[in-house]
Amino acid sequence: MTLTAPYTLVADIGGTNARFARVDASGIHDEYVLKVADYQGPVDAARAYLARVTASGLPKRATFALAGPVTGDDFFELTNHPWRFSINESRTALGLEQFDLINDFHAMALGILKVAPASVQAIGDGKAIEHGNIGVIGPGTGLGVASLIWDSRGAYYVPVPSEGPHVTVPIKTDREWGIVKWLLDNKYSHVSAERVCSGKGLVNLYDTICALDNKVPELDIEAETISARALANSCGTCVEAVDLMLGFLGRVAGNLALVSNTRGGIYFCGGILPKLGLDAVLKSRLRDEFIAKGRMTDFISAMPTFLVDEPFLALKGLRVHALGV
Repeated sequence: MTLTAPYTLVADIGGTNARFARVDASGIHDEYVLKVADYQGPVDAARAYLARVTASGLPKRATFALAGPVTGDDFFELTNHPWRFSINESRTALGLEQFDLINDFHAMALGILKVAPASVQAIGDGKAIEHGNIGVIGPGTGLGVASLIWDSRGAYYVPVPSEGPHVTVPIKTDREWGIVKWLLDNKYSHVSAERVCSGKGLVNLYDTICALDNKVPELDIEAETISARALANSCGTCVEAVDLMLGFLGRVAGNLALVSNTRGGIYFCGGILPKLGLDAVLKSRLRDEFIAKGRMTDFISAMPTFLVDEPFLALKGLRVHALGV
């Protein structure tokens, strides 16, 4: 007889990593990270995880947060990985009674409400107002964007996921226009924020700078290598790529702040910025580009910005979504 467990299976699935855990009233348990590329889809990945925690029994409920638009359709497709699957078929295959999908930054936003203060560090000035709207943005393999809007009647935050990563990238200089034009001429029909503010975006920037400067790019270079060389100041192209990415990211975050009136602050999460480190972020153009909004500069300067270093942030948000705690 199969043991049915009184917990909810949760997973935060992006273009590179799938973070699984069990959640119940007592907390988050058995966090484990799998590589998305090692599995054919969420069913295979979930089975691999459950094989590690079989002593806890098999779940009847699951909530997954995935990097892509959740539309209510049965088929879901990851934005930055070729997983495409039926929600109903996956529920049946895993023997679940309930299987919910939400956007990954829906979960990230809810996670902000539960993040430990020690995991949050200020970037520059500004002070959050109580119950102010909050923006959440984060570059990883791709880019994620969401908001938390305060409902004054219900006295709670409403998470608002978005496809904000795919807004058109904001440019200000001739150099930036040259980069966007090269990407339009050689790679994309539309250059979104994600194309330059993410791990894939760092590679795009590196390749484009090499092309514009008549340099031979290193083949198959990875975002981690570009970041490491930039931090070591051992590659001028890498330094410029990271500088551009953080500048673009600051502008996009500033746009989010104005659109959502985020007087509760903007929280930067995802995998890239914590690896760069707070010192590098503080020395970058991110905050300056964030507040550079013309006649709205004084208004947006009062909004704080934060760096969140919490690899399981989305799991905290998934627990909130699944259990309401």
